[in-house]
Amino acid sequence: MLGNRVKSRELMELGIRIRSRRIELKLSQEELAERAGINSNTVSRIEGGQMAMSVETFRKLVEVLCMGADTLLDTVGQSPQESHQIQNVCRRIWKLQEKEQEIVVKTMETLIDGLERR
Repeated sequence: MLGNRVKSRELMELGIRIRSRRIELKLSQEELAERAGINSNTVSRIEGGQMAMSVETFRKLVEVLCMGADTLLDTVGQSPQESHQIQNVCRRIWKLQEKEQEIVVKTMETLIDGLERR
């Protein structure tokens, strides 16, 4: 029985990145759990490297943490400046009301769609 022990180095490192990003966004584990629609105990176990998560849970965390899956998995390197700019924009979006967030997301999607078509 593993108990509270870490299951693997990769899970531990992923948990550390999730915790770091959550703290950057000034979210408690409970707030992150609520926004992602998961249990706060699940967040604690993921951050502690004690639990692998489903693809759906990972997708929700990526969305709430406003962080690319590749970045969260540490599979690609963004320059510190690019990462900082994206994080700042995400922080500003999180401070908006829900309806305002929807407007920003729809606007961004429209812009990105237009850029991708070029």
